[in-house]
Amino acid sequence: MLIKLLRRYLRPYSKPLLAVVAFQFVGTMASLYLPSLNADIIDKGIALGDTGYIVKTGGWMLAVTVVQMACSIWAVYFGARTAMSFGRDVRGAIFHRVGMFSAREVNQFGAPSLITRTTNDTQQVQMLVVMSCTLLVTAPITAVGGVILALREDVGLSWLMLVCVPVLAIAIGLIIRRMVPTFRKMQTRIDGVNRVLREQITGVRVVRAFVREPFETDRFGVANQELTATALRAGRLMALIFPTVMLVLNVSSVGVLWFGASRVDSGQIEIGALTAFLNYLVLILMSVMMATFMLIMVPRAAVAAERITEVLDTDSTVVPAANPVTSVSQQASLEFRGVTFQYPGAAAPVLRDIDLTASAGRTTAIIGSTGAGKTTLISMAPRLFDATAGAVLVDGVDVRELDADLLWSKIGLVPQRPYLFTGTIASNLRYGNPDASDEELWEALEIAQAKDFVSEMPEGLDAPIAQGGTNVSGGQRQRLAIARALVRKPEIYLFDDSFSALDLGTDARLRAALRPVTADAAVVVVAQRVSTIIDADEIIVLEDGAVVGRGRHAELLESSPTYAEIVESQLTVGATA
Repeated sequence: MLIKLLRRYLRPYSKPLLAVVAFQFVGTMASLYLPSLNADIIDKGIALGDTGYIVKTGGWMLAVTVVQMACSIWAVYFGARTAMSFGRDVRGAIFHRVGMFSAREVNQFGAPSLITRTTNDTQQVQMLVVMSCTLLVTAPITAVGGVILALREDVGLSWLMLVCVPVLAIAIGLIIRRMVPTFRKMQTRIDGVNRVLREQITGVRVVRAFVREPFETDRFGVANQELTATALRAGRLMALIFPTVMLVLNVSSVGVLWFGASRVDSGQIEIGALTAFLNYLVLILMSVMMATFMLIMVPRAAVAAERITEVLDTDSTVVPAANPVTSVSQQASLEFRGVTFQYPGAAAPVLRDIDLTASAGRTTAIIGSTGAGKTTLISMAPRLFDATAGAVLVDGVDVRELDADLLWSKIGLVPQRPYLFTGTIASNLRYGNPDASDEELWEALEIAQAKDFVSEMPEGLDAPIAQGGTNVSGGQRQRLAIARALVRKPEIYLFDDSFSALDLGTDARLRAALRPVTADAAVVVVAQRVSTIIDADEIIVLEDGAVVGRGRHAELLESSPTYAEIVESQLTVGATA
């Protein structure tokens, strides 16, 4: 998965990567040349007392160092730019893919996990790219070049390299092997912390209302402790790597000096050559250590890449049409024809054989007990879900054949849980129509019975809205969401229990103001309160995912026991209240 992800998103940056390799190669070869020059100074300059040779060779060493520094700077520059561009592209790809998901895929992954995959997981792979550009290229060049130059200095000590390098590689490999499952578990733990934190922040009012702060503190503490324990386990394994590297490095240095001393004494090698051999051995082992840094990051990045690829390779169940219909007649009609819907793995369908038609100038209401499938039903009109059987038609065309932009332009949806974005009242209303004038916004607010409280705000339309609309009440949030749909001026209005937070008076005034505006549109209203739909042209009664009643209010009181029971229960509750 990691290789697949890197290949997919690093391909456009092949030229910068080639520049990184070129600069790293030149810089590394320059650094490998320095020990040889140092050996010449010792053996040919200091030993013979030739000051001129020392100055000349020292000048060459200085020049080589400057070249090495320049190459390193340019390599890091190109590497960093490539890594940041890679991270940007991956985050953009995930965001685009998630934006194409239906509600089914979003629920499958969960919002906290999708956030973690977009941010933390992408960062892990991005850091791997940075380290690859700075270390991965350098390490093999240093190792191979170091071996060649070390053998040039003295072949008799080469057996030390055959012992030290494999020992170090095997020791580190055993540690890395144990780190892979730990890193995989760590990413899951991060998901858990994000999930708990998101729930607590979103539901802070509920937590305080029920005085559950201690319970939520304990719940977050458990998730936090699980993440901490996993991170500590990974940290302990990482902590073993550096002592292991230093142990092998120091033992190797002692070995070179121990066995090299006898060779110097016998005249088989000069002191400068021994020093150069020691430096090369250190460089070789340091290259292994640099590769170790990479190996530390690879397991975690591999897990992150697997999670990212899982999102990118997940196809939405809402598939765009191969040859979408880009224009339809202005009929303002919505039809559900034999619609059945079943969630994957569910024992029974949520909806069964639903037939429903909403046409221009008529209001169609849907009522039923909680869990009857009302929200799922109208969510299929804008293709938040696709029917598993049957068809949903807008203006006589199956929504699966319509161009997505055309479909959404015809529908104004007010969801059951109205959501407002960070910004202002005006910016939220213009989600419905970016080109709407201030006059159109005020008109929509007046119809939605929101003009009064917006006018009382000092900033008016420029009044700030917090994330999720948490700085306004539930009723105000619902009215602003209704106004947002009105600004769009669609052919089909879908109100998913959008009046539940309104008092009866406001509800009645809003519905009265809506009638002339929606006179030429098809209106579908999902409601829990009978008073909201009592004047509807047709009322559909749902129970356990099936239609058990159809007609106007008076007719259903006589023909539908389920509807009569709902009306009676609300009248009883109202009388008790």
